[in-house]
Amino acid sequence: MVAWACVGLLAACGPPPRPPALGKPAIERSLPSGGALADALRPQIEAHPELSGIYALADGREAFAARVALARAAQHALDVQYYIWRPDMTGALMFEALLDAANRGVRVRLLLDDNNGRDIDVWLAELDTHPNVEVRLFNPFVLRAVRVLNFLTDFERLNRRMHNKSFTVDAQATIVGGRNIADAYFDATPDILFADLDVLAVGPVVADVARDFDRYWESESAYPAAIVLSETLAEGGAAALAQRILRVRADPEAQQYLQAVAGSKLLFDLREGALPLDWVPVEMVSDDPAKGLGKAEPEALLPNQLHEIIGEPEHDVELVSPYFIPTEAGVAAFADLVERGVRVRVLTNSLEATDISVAHAGYSKYRQPLLRAGVELFETRLQSTPDSRHGGALGLSGSSGSSSLHAKTFAVDGGRVFVGSFNFDPRSVNYNTEMGFVIHSRELASQIDEAFDIAVPQRAYRLLLDEDGRLIWEKREDDGKGVRRFTSEPGTSIWRRMWVQFLSWLPIEGLL
Repeated sequence: MVAWACVGLLAACGPPPRPPALGKPAIERSLPSGGALADALRPQIEAHPELSGIYALADGREAFAARVALARAAQHALDVQYYIWRPDMTGALMFEALLDAANRGVRVRLLLDDNNGRDIDVWLAELDTHPNVEVRLFNPFVLRAVRVLNFLTDFERLNRRMHNKSFTVDAQATIVGGRNIADAYFDATPDILFADLDVLAVGPVVADVARDFDRYWESESAYPAAIVLSETLAEGGAAALAQRILRVRADPEAQQYLQAVAGSKLLFDLREGALPLDWVPVEMVSDDPAKGLGKAEPEALLPNQLHEIIGEPEHDVELVSPYFIPTEAGVAAFADLVERGVRVRVLTNSLEATDISVAHAGYSKYRQPLLRAGVELFETRLQSTPDSRHGGALGLSGSSGSSSLHAKTFAVDGGRVFVGSFNFDPRSVNYNTEMGFVIHSRELASQIDEAFDIAVPQRAYRLLLDEDGRLIWEKREDDGKGVRRFTSEPGTSIWRRMWVQFLSWLPIEGLL
């Protein structure tokens, strides 16, 4: 009986049934024209034809405040797409922003990757009961209680996740970048701060993001939450969700955090034309959502789009990626750039700073080949008191906690910058769907270049090779008066180093 029960469970682990009416092409947008936000932005947009206005959000609290402010300004539609959404303090407060918008009559669509765990299911089920809200899950799990069992029969589909991140209001303004929705991304926890980077955008590129959201919303991988989640989870409906949010709001830490972000003038400055927007050409790049089922054509994938837009670097490349796994082909490509006279500088996480040890295992074996090829390699180190005076463009500033890099950006030849969700690893290339902006901005590129000149050497280890080809980590002392060198991964135990070494031997690089 146990054996037959197991067979029955595994047989149910394929994709859930999906109504055929959802398989139609991407919907045409039918939002009412006008509105307070559109009216406020129109003079600025008309003054910069064919350009988009960009504002970098490197500070975590400002990034949170920007999302809440835009949600409060919404009059017609909120389209929200994320990989991770935790039901912690900031996650609950963002749910509140969506719920408040829906209560005002705003159409809210939340498209969430279904790799978030059981804790959020009840929140989503309750939110989905609101008449102005629809929640969809990307590549959902059928067995909710013990999700790992789903991989036994449906691994190929479930290994493909939606890593995209966008927050779009009335098709007038959007936030795109590297942040998920959780306390660590918004400087709301004393334990660790993810140094990250988003950009707020207005102008023509917002329509591209809105159309891309529609494309994902109607894709074969997007399932209505009501199909996936148990009806019993939503017995209390949206009213129960509101009560959950009130309990989170009542916490003294939440009150303190809300007071800290309440002073943001971002929305006021945006409406008044006082926000220092960088008006430049901006192009959205995004994987075909068919990648979520392994059906996308190569030319429809983000890396190919990036190459077509950016072309071949001629002078310099500054690359920031928290999970940097270049593979042998990537090492060869970087070596070729250096040989052609291009300066290549890379910033990623050290072992002491990373939140995913297995990703570090995939990266660590390429450090010596990269250094031998002439690539300048830096690894972020934990910061107990981050220095916010430099490095804002890389999201290296912060006010508390220990800093772990999560920003995903690179600059080419001092004029072309990518900001988005794409990590330089096999998973981003082959399995996860990704999106981002290519921003033709000398100002933003110069900020990244300056960060590599000033903040990165001060806040990160520089990797070198000794005369015998062994790795050395070089750290500038905090007083700026000396340099300290390490001959093994600094700030880590021998047991962690041994574990990472073991992981590096496993044939799992293609999955990282």
